[in-house]
Amino acid sequence: MDFCFSKTAPIVKTTKGSLRGFRFKGVDHFYGIRYAKAKRFQMPEPVEPWEGVKDAGSYGMNCPVLSEPQPMGEIMIPHRFWPSSEHCQYLNVWTAGCDPTAKRPVMFWIHGGGYAAGSGIEQICYDGYNLAKLDDVVVVTVNHRLNAFGYLDMSDFGGQYKNSVNVGMADLVEALRWVRDNIAGFGGDPDNVTIFGQSGGGAKVTVLGQIPEADGLFHKAIVMSGVLSPDMGTNGVSGRELVLEILGQLNIPENEAQRLEKVPVPQYIWAVNRAVKSLYKQGRHVNWAPCPNDYYVCDPLEKDFTESSLKVPTMVGSVIAEFAFGPGKDVKNMTAGDSEKLVKEFYGPEGGEKVLREFGRIYPRTNAAFAVDADDMFLPATVAYVKKKAKEACAPVYNYLFAKVFDYDGGKAAWHCSDIPFFFHNAQMIPVCHQENWEQLEKVMCGAFVNFARTGDPNTEGLPKWDRCTDGNMVTMVFDDECRTEVNMHDGLLGLMAEYKPKFSFDFGAPSDDEDEEGGSAWVF
Repeated sequence: MDFCFSKTAPIVKTTKGSLRGFRFKGVDHFYGIRYAKAKRFQMPEPVEPWEGVKDAGSYGMNCPVLSEPQPMGEIMIPHRFWPSSEHCQYLNVWTAGCDPTAKRPVMFWIHGGGYAAGSGIEQICYDGYNLAKLDDVVVVTVNHRLNAFGYLDMSDFGGQYKNSVNVGMADLVEALRWVRDNIAGFGGDPDNVTIFGQSGGGAKVTVLGQIPEADGLFHKAIVMSGVLSPDMGTNGVSGRELVLEILGQLNIPENEAQRLEKVPVPQYIWAVNRAVKSLYKQGRHVNWAPCPNDYYVCDPLEKDFTESSLKVPTMVGSVIAEFAFGPGKDVKNMTAGDSEKLVKEFYGPEGGEKVLREFGRIYPRTNAAFAVDADDMFLPATVAYVKKKAKEACAPVYNYLFAKVFDYDGGKAAWHCSDIPFFFHNAQMIPVCHQENWEQLEKVMCGAFVNFARTGDPNTEGLPKWDRCTDGNMVTMVFDDECRTEVNMHDGLLGLMAEYKPKFSFDFGAPSDDEDEEGGSAWVF
């Protein structure tokens, strides 16, 4: 029988009680496992024990977003939407079997969406079935508090709010504790846990390495398009200023700030959005993010890596075009002269000539027209992060770049999130991934991730030898139709883009100018 959700379905006894999942096509599924509970602005706590057997057949609630997204680009990044609640501490598990002696590697996925949006099931390709079935790892995806529910700094309004600005990260630490204490019952190895995430999820991977309470809860880390410059989104809005603005919207006196804990979610979101818009009109930009304090040490690009994080094998990467979500390029009908003209118009005659030469050197099989889309948002910080960690760490550091050009909309270089289906062994689920050579590309990309999770070494059959990065020697695995490694490949092009690329400000959190507009930004993360 392919499906089983009955008295004979898989049952696992956790430290708090028993859970019943379901078995489907050789994989045990457990959805909506509550790993913690928390009051608004408070640190998470373990759930209470229960009697009997709880069903784990439905996904748990997502964290509320501050404005509903306007779906677009679903061909590039297909999504799933789900009900929400601020009580959103749920996780999901996929495993080939619940043998406590199996000791399979555990891959703990942290979703993207910055620190403001997203969920553990947001993208269709987050499904853990294939990794569990085909690659014999245990997959965990997790929800946690976001935006004003996870990162509002209330510390000036009472000692009970000391770490309110980091409770979204504290949820993830609590989820990792749950994994440590329970994953063996699902066939996983609590001593071989890899945290991996993309975009905001990748950023959270780097932050977890800087939280002492997370030490020992994970053993390898993968950061996908998740390193940004520390000054990205700097706005000068203090937690106190933002809270006072929110209180003002609700006519709550400052000395009664604790009343924010009980404001119903719709009214709370309304007040937060009004406060953010008011500050934005003053030229002040609210950026939801964790903040260094006694709990979270620092951004390692601003200060130092923690001693613990330097002992964790790390893989860091990005994609060639990241936020180039505009129309594709009709490269099939472009002559070499057309491509060169486009690049020179974008970078200027002098800069264009230099960029064309350097882009052609590091991407010899890629149409020069894509030089105008080359990423300079994530890549500079990614290079800085990899170089610094490779210099200081005792554990290996690996770097990759996903550089595929898709036959989509006339030709489109790899965009933000386009690598996730390949690494998740889910490219067959996403129509746009069905390109020439897609099965081989998925095999080596997923194989590299799984091997890294299993052993700390990403080398896999079908790839050229992939050396770790060392001081002064940044080795990049370029994932493309023909994979290859390059050494210090980014330095020249990054310097040219810094000098010649037109300045572009991407405003992640700009509120709508339309007072009647209910929708939020496009759901692209």
